[in-house]
Amino acid sequence: MTYRLTRRSILAAGAALPLVSIITRRADAAEFTYKLATGQAPSHPVNIRAQAAIDRIKEATSGKLQIELFPAAQLGTDTLLISQVRNGGVQFINMAASILATYVPAAGIVNVGFAFDGYNQVWQAMDGPLGKYISAQISNANLMTIGRSWDNGFRQITSSSKPIKAPGDLKGFKIRVPDAPILTSLFTSLGAGPTPLDFSEVYTALQTHLVAGQENPLPIIDTAKLYEVQKYCSMTGHVWDGYWILGNPAAFRELPADVQAIVLREFDQSAIAERADIAALSQSLRQSMSAKGLQFLDVDKAPFRTALAQTNFYPSWKKKFGEDAWSLLEQTSGKLG
Repeated sequence: MTYRLTRRSILAAGAALPLVSIITRRADAAEFTYKLATGQAPSHPVNIRAQAAIDRIKEATSGKLQIELFPAAQLGTDTLLISQVRNGGVQFINMAASILATYVPAAGIVNVGFAFDGYNQVWQAMDGPLGKYISAQISNANLMTIGRSWDNGFRQITSSSKPIKAPGDLKGFKIRVPDAPILTSLFTSLGAGPTPLDFSEVYTALQTHLVAGQENPLPIIDTAKLYEVQKYCSMTGHVWDGYWILGNPAAFRELPADVQAIVLREFDQSAIAERADIAALSQSLRQSMSAKGLQFLDVDKAPFRTALAQTNFYPSWKKKFGEDAWSLLEQTSGKLG
């Protein structure tokens, strides 16, 4: 018996196929489906530029690698994300150096108080020997850096109770800090009362006056709308903080060599763009947040650095980071302490 294939019979046969098989084929269109998790709001430059990199990677690999972005701590807190990227549940995460330092101490050397005068020094260090040193230390912790460091910006102090103009204004000042020992140490040395809290708790802690202030780069203050619960912003620039895109080494090694090269290239391109975004925002956000009621104060950083140098802060952290790392830092920062 012979059968004549008609358009109707072909369509009928297709309709008889299990739906799951069709769905499976579509889901399997990408050879690799990975996740990138961040803690920042969707509007933050980190996520805008990360998504741009993801889109370029998908195009350059002809859809072989598809990365889904999960912003705003959708997949958990920083602590959970570190665990997930180590065990491979999440393939990529974005992590501030100040947070990463809890797991990879060397990463926190960029957070030494008043170490960098500006971005020229920062990128000289991070794209040079200091950045390479930190990346090597990260690789020893079952993690890997995906390209160069991104910019979290210079951290500024905000307050709801009083303006911070001089070191003495920090005496007894209860300030939220991330769970980063070097930042806790910095504010303790300056006489403040640092309170470590996860970023997801910051707005509520300020709103309920659990703490009187916090410190973060301006783009974070803006995207988290902290100006709604703070009155003053002192431009202390006390610490520079960077981001690293971190990857699970085993997941990265599973990718073909050409795909690995594309991933590194595209994330590097977005890192450069994100750096420019943060630098520009740090200028424009003063005007926009001033219009929303946040009062900005320019402060002289020299007295703060002098006050810090009179404590055990610099000698203590030099001992913890070691001579090699400290000398790399001082190549750009100059003599500290």
